[in-house]
Amino acid sequence: MCLEPSPPPPGRLTRRGVLAGAAALAGTAAVLSAAPPAAARQGEPAHPAGPYGDLVIEGGTLLDPATGEVTEDAVVVIRDGTVDRAGARRGGAVPGDLPRLDAHGHWVLPGLVDAHIHLSTVAEARAAVIRGATSARSGSTTFYQDIAVRELARRRPGSAPRLRAAGVFVTPDMGDSVLADPDLAALVGQKDGVRSAEALRRVVDVNAARGADVIKTRVNERAGLPDQDPLTQVYSYEQLAEVVAAARRHGKGVLCHGYSEKGCDDAVRAGIRSLEHGVFVHERTLHDMRSRGTYFTPTLAAIAGLAESSDPLLAERGRTYLPVLEDAVRTAHEVGVLLAAGTDSSGGEVTPIGHEIELMHAAGLSPLDAIRTATTNAARLLGLPGTAGRLAPGYAGDAVVVDADPLSDVSALSRPVRVVRAGRIC
Repeated sequence: MCLEPSPPPPGRLTRRGVLAGAAALAGTAAVLSAAPPAAARQGEPAHPAGPYGDLVIEGGTLLDPATGEVTEDAVVVIRDGTVDRAGARRGGAVPGDLPRLDAHGHWVLPGLVDAHIHLSTVAEARAAVIRGATSARSGSTTFYQDIAVRELARRRPGSAPRLRAAGVFVTPDMGDSVLADPDLAALVGQKDGVRSAEALRRVVDVNAARGADVIKTRVNERAGLPDQDPLTQVYSYEQLAEVVAAARRHGKGVLCHGYSEKGCDDAVRAGIRSLEHGVFVHERTLHDMRSRGTYFTPTLAAIAGLAESSDPLLAERGRTYLPVLEDAVRTAHEVGVLLAAGTDSSGGEVTPIGHEIELMHAAGLSPLDAIRTATTNAARLLGLPGTAGRLAPGYAGDAVVVDADPLSDVSALSRPVRVVRAGRIC
């Protein structure tokens, strides 16, 4: 079905108005117009005004996920939000004029990366940071709230993770999203929903115009709704290829929600950047992912959470799906597919990204490889290989401090003692 001819309003005015609405819904406009954050809590170093901080984290045991190197009595020097030095204390003098964070008796790691999370409000963004996620990739929001959160992160880093925003979902039924954006209004009343090549391109193009960094679509229905069957395919290979082609014209990758064996295979062959959930992905598809460089974000925490649902259908779905997904994760790791950790948190409930690391380890990854899914691997997926995932010169001054050796007890990452974002203690 063709779209009704409806020339959009002038792009600049439309973008301004739409994103202003997104900021109001997310609550970021109020935060940015308020006074700067108050001074640090008692006993913590005070910081001068400005979004990026200076800090020395000293005395802890430093873990570099990229190399696996462990450095005791380490010092991390952060200047203006960027790591200036990280390594053994004996490697040089420690600046005496910078605020200090005493990490003696603790382990220090780079800030963690949540590669699949839905951040629609200031409260959710802040919760993600204090639970250890200093960088993240959005799994979409209803009305571009993630774009507003991304802008908040740039101006108030302690309030939100560094974010790759996905804008609105490319899905057959877009719900109220089409009513909230003038440039999507032409999609209202489409008999088959957003399925034609023209409609799919329209949603991708509008997302790009609104400033989305990535594009989110689906190949199957949702697992978390009892009235949907996650094995039902909603887009064909050809439709997914149309979404991918449209995204590539804007220089953007596609993350795709999928569950069924055929759906996952169609999505990977269509050229997606990462497969999300992927419970019934087949081994041959995993080999194809390895050769294509397609990432796998299994969102184990979200699937495990279904088993705790009060709805018996969802609870049974969770109990059935989790061991299948664990096998898929283990096989993917053995094949050489790059795994990225993502919690799929949404609706105000933010799961610590450290819990996803725990579940990666439970699925068969070593502690170090599990940690890499939320550091170096996820950073590469987000296009941040020189910014996130390590504490090394030139990287972002983001860190988590935990009270136990995560190589022996990965659960320590679910309960960070301190989180540092851009050189400031959160």
